[in-house]
Amino acid sequence: MHLKIAIQMDPIAAIDINADSTFRLAEEAQARGHSLFFYTPDKLYWDNGRVMARGWPLQVRRVQGDHFTLGDEQDIDLGDWDVVWLRQDPPFDMGYITTTHLLDQIHPDTLVVNDPFWVRNFPEKLLVLEFPDLIPPTMIARDLGAIRRFKDEHGDMILKPLYGNGGAGVFRLDPNDRNLSSLHELFTGLSREPLIAQKFLPDVSNGDKRVILVNGDPVGAINRVPATGETRSNMHVGGRPEKVALTARDLEICAAIGPTLRDHGQIFVGIDVIGDYLTEINVTSPTGIQELERFDGINVAEKIWEVIEAKRAG
Repeated sequence: MHLKIAIQMDPIAAIDINADSTFRLAEEAQARGHSLFFYTPDKLYWDNGRVMARGWPLQVRRVQGDHFTLGDEQDIDLGDWDVVWLRQDPPFDMGYITTTHLLDQIHPDTLVVNDPFWVRNFPEKLLVLEFPDLIPPTMIARDLGAIRRFKDEHGDMILKPLYGNGGAGVFRLDPNDRNLSSLHELFTGLSREPLIAQKFLPDVSNGDKRVILVNGDPVGAINRVPATGETRSNMHVGGRPEKVALTARDLEICAAIGPTLRDHGQIFVGIDVIGDYLTEINVTSPTGIQELERFDGINVAEKIWEVIEAKRAG
């Protein structure tokens, strides 16, 4: 099978080829005989009923500093392509949301991965609310009084932007902290969005587990351990990836959420688990497949492409 694959992502020159999941997906697609086209989200546009993108034919190779070659810049009609990958990084803002609306116009005739309608309606920190028995005590609120009552009840909590990413803007407020009002003032001055508060989970010191699911099924996990003196375990802010096995609780969580993900076209998903609790379901641009392949020899990119190829063959 030969597929025409368009990849909507951030500038490819700046990526880390040893960590970037999109690069690994492109590399595997190329090895399977598919052709690649690259464009950035700002080059996506709608023109008289056609969803178009201005970009470049792409070839990739695992050579640091020389990892890609672009063909001649051109405009393509994405409706003529087999697959479009929605892979730019958050933030999940109105620019991101607009791209999902445009890509809705061609899906599913052109298979958009992950399904853009449900990417838009499944924000990482909101989808978990569908599974209240799996998550720690959580509040979504903008009102300072409500957030203060949550802190009074739980004592030690995490406060973060509802649509943030990569560990940015994540604060731990312990029982002795006096900064809630100031942080609330800061956050609400920057945006009109609510905040998310969660009870602090001491198990985070042992790591924040990233479990990867393909078409709703767990394929493996990596553990992300916070740096010394740091609460956040995100690799963007110094978290250290480690080899880890899936536990019975991890499998229980995946069994509960897997059918929802599969039924709504979320082929590549990364969930975050701290101790026994689900904290996020990442559908916008999940990461971790290169680390998992290095630790456990699991070729997640291959599994993802097998699912996509089966959908296109059907």
